[in-house]
Amino acid sequence: MKKLQLKNSLFPLLRAGSLSLLLALFITQPAFAHHPFGGKLPSNAFEGFLSGLGHPVIGVDHFAFIITIGLLAALQPKGALFIPIAFILATLGGTGIHLLGVDLPIVEVAISASLAAFGILLAMKESPKSLWLSLLAGIAGIFHGYAYGEAIVGAEMTPLVSYLLGFAAIQLGVALTALQSGRFVLSRVGEQPALILRFAGFVLCGAGVAFLSSTLLG
Repeated sequence: MKKLQLKNSLFPLLRAGSLSLLLALFITQPAFAHHPFGGKLPSNAFEGFLSGLGHPVIGVDHFAFIITIGLLAALQPKGALFIPIAFILATLGGTGIHLLGVDLPIVEVAISASLAAFGILLAMKESPKSLWLSLLAGIAGIFHGYAYGEAIVGAEMTPLVSYLLGFAAIQLGVALTALQSGRFVLSRVGEQPALILRFAGFVLCGAGVAFLSSTLLG
């Protein structure tokens, strides 16, 4: 009986380790170009929307960060949706800053550092309240959105608006999927369910540090 209980208690941890290892192998691969059309400026609404959908996913650092805020939101008893919404609204603002020609310093450093920092927050035994996480997500979103703006600078209004709609939609979809996945884990794992998400937080933090090191060492 004790062996069976030990096996049942270890299984979630082993499964978490396997999933986290696969996640680590994925997100630490070299990032592809952040432009779905290879740097070509979208010329119509369709291209703008596709480019918007692709940018946050092809940019692996952005994609990993969106997953992180979704998992953090899953740990919140109240106000979970405020975290991804604050991030998405801030990315729109960050893109607007770029389009206005305002220069933000150390953008790539800030993006990598945000992933490392939010990975730490996810790995903590007790994560901050949703209000603080929303504020931090908003600050990070400005830098992520500024990077998104690079792909659309100089575009006409129609593809520009479609681009904004595209990247807002894909970010919301990814964040909500991560949120629901996190809640599914929390509801189905019997012992220490949050440990799996904390384990993922360590992996995501490590990926952020890897991206940050690559950015700094160039």
